[in-house]
Amino acid sequence: MLRGLDIRDMLIIDRLELAFQPGLNVLTGETGAGKSILLDSLGFVLGWRGRAELVRQGAEQGEVTAWFDLPDGHPGLAVLADAGIAAEDELILRRVNTRDGRKTAWINDRRVSGEVLRNLSETLVELHGQHDDRGLLNPRGHQQMLDSYAGLAPDLDKTRAAWQQLAKAQKALTAAEARIAEAQAEEDYLRHAVAELDALSPEAGEEATLDTQRRMMQAAEKIRTDIAKAGEALSLNGAEGMVSDASRWLIGVADKAEGHLDEPLAAIERVQLALDEAQNGIVQCLDALSFDTSDLENVEERLFAIRGLARKHGVLADDLRGFADGLRARLALLDDGARDLQALHGDLQTAQAIYAETATRLTDKRRAAAQLLDQAMAAELAPLKMERAIFATNIAAAEPGPSGQDTVAFTVATNPGAPAGPLNKIASGGELSRFLLALKVCLTQAESGLTMIFDEIDRGVGGATADAVGRRLAELADGGQVLVVTHSPQVAALGGHHWRVEKRQDDVTTTSTVVALDTNDRIDEIARMISGDRVTDAARAAAQALISGQK
Repeated sequence: MLRGLDIRDMLIIDRLELAFQPGLNVLTGETGAGKSILLDSLGFVLGWRGRAELVRQGAEQGEVTAWFDLPDGHPGLAVLADAGIAAEDELILRRVNTRDGRKTAWINDRRVSGEVLRNLSETLVELHGQHDDRGLLNPRGHQQMLDSYAGLAPDLDKTRAAWQQLAKAQKALTAAEARIAEAQAEEDYLRHAVAELDALSPEAGEEATLDTQRRMMQAAEKIRTDIAKAGEALSLNGAEGMVSDASRWLIGVADKAEGHLDEPLAAIERVQLALDEAQNGIVQCLDALSFDTSDLENVEERLFAIRGLARKHGVLADDLRGFADGLRARLALLDDGARDLQALHGDLQTAQAIYAETATRLTDKRRAAAQLLDQAMAAELAPLKMERAIFATNIAAAEPGPSGQDTVAFTVATNPGAPAGPLNKIASGGELSRFLLALKVCLTQAESGLTMIFDEIDRGVGGATADAVGRRLAELADGGQVLVVTHSPQVAALGGHHWRVEKRQDDVTTTSTVVALDTNDRIDEIARMISGDRVTDAARAAAQALISGQK
């Protein structure tokens, strides 16, 4: 509920603060006094798109602040939560427009984007007028209005869930068909490549092992001769024999050397052990270097085959085994594809059946709700002196989607036998006002916490019809809040709270202000609305009668 509005330096308003109340709030004033400016300022702080130039002449910036009460469960609380803004006892919106056109907005002193502001404002205020394309005149919103009227949120949730499951099943089937089609297009290649890889059966790390063996084999003939010479030099015919002779000669004289040869003999023993170890290593190396010419050919053939396949498939040699596994998996799609497709087709058919059943049930409930809405509209139009008009909620088949398989459109025929059509194409200004009011009365029975603004919705009607419009507005405001800008004395007389918009001029400036009216001021204002600039005693008496007659 809108509690207050503070406007500074906007158009011809220098400073204005208003405190609104629950119930029916009426704003009146002469044409051009600034009522539209007041609504423009409210629309600005709510993030609505409006006039480009809003800053008052001579001011550096314009600023509007609005504050609201949000009851528990208000849909605006969810918008605040999504934006990461903590809910407080009072919701304060503030927006600034600088002279160069920059706009900045805050919610509870937290700076926010225009999108967040607009999302929140949709839960706070709803504006209706004869040329309002944001509300009831926009056919794109008629389905949502009907669903809200009928309380179909649970059915919509089920339909959306069924649609998502259907889309998921269709996506899975399409993806599988694409994969199988791709595999079929390269089936010959896959089977040849897998057979070739399986025949070679390369192992991870095998390339490095083969490369080492090949290099060793290539160098073996050259190094084997030198290694053999080294072995001969260490044998009995070489170092080993000489060391043995030296050991034998020293042992023969050691007992006469008084222990001086003990350490040399020990060293010679260590040398003999080292020579023996070296000779064993040389023998093992010579054995390793012994191979047939065909061994080198076999190693080179396998090494080149592995490297050739790696280049052919554009992978590392160590990845050939994993690459082969991937090719086999693609072949499995072909071998198992028919069975998998059959299962996916079954899933799709099941999802289609569930969606069709859910969407059909939603359509049936919409048709039932449409009949109830049409009946409710007929009951509302009669007191508004439009008992011969026909309102119809048309439901037609549409492409299936997350919200069902229907399109919903509100149509009217102003007289029996006349062709029906969209609200804004068929009805005249006064008729349109009453259609919109009746429709809003029917659609807002379950709404709470929403401030509704009607901008001259009573234009083009008068007398008993204007009185009927006023009474419907008062009923709509009961338990809620309605702001109505009106030129009708009958509607103004029904207001629970009354403000007059005034334009004040001097030699330099023109400003607009809003004045709260007490009982006597209300009588004078309504009398002015009845008689014009010259307020007569008869007009005051008529105004008093109008006000008294509403009690």
